[in-house]
Amino acid sequence: MLTPLDIHNKEFKKNFRGYNEEEVDQFLDKVIKDYEKLYRENIELKETLERLSSKLEHYQSMENTLNNTLVIAQETAEEVKLNAKKETELILKEAEISAQKVVEEAISKVRKFTSEYEEMQRQTQIYRSRMRTLLQAQLDMLKTSEEEEN
Repeated sequence: MLTPLDIHNKEFKKNFRGYNEEEVDQFLDKVIKDYEKLYRENIELKETLERLSSKLEHYQSMENTLNNTLVIAQETAEEVKLNAKKETELILKEAEISAQKVVEEAISKVRKFTSEYEEMQRQTQIYRSRMRTLLQAQLDMLKTSEEEEN
């Protein structure tokens, strides 16, 4: 690439019927000045481009990180929901089993108490029947004893 110094140091051969040397020098000075300005602007633009490219890479990296974080957060949220659902189902199942045991124990106690009550009623019937028989026998003995005395 041609630099402003290259233009400044460029020397041309002189001919008998050549261009006016002063006009050429003035024109070259103007070209050097304009080229120097463009050259500096080009360097500045390249530096700016590099800075912006670096920032762009940084922001793209941040965007990727944020996207990855968002994906992980979504996956974690789904996993938490799934675990909560499983835990809820497990708690419900355990509660159902526990409730079933309580119901079965209650039914068993009711059957036991019913059986004991029926046995007590039967024993009471037997006791009453024996007492009637005993009392009847006593009454019969009293009656017989009164008749013998009479």
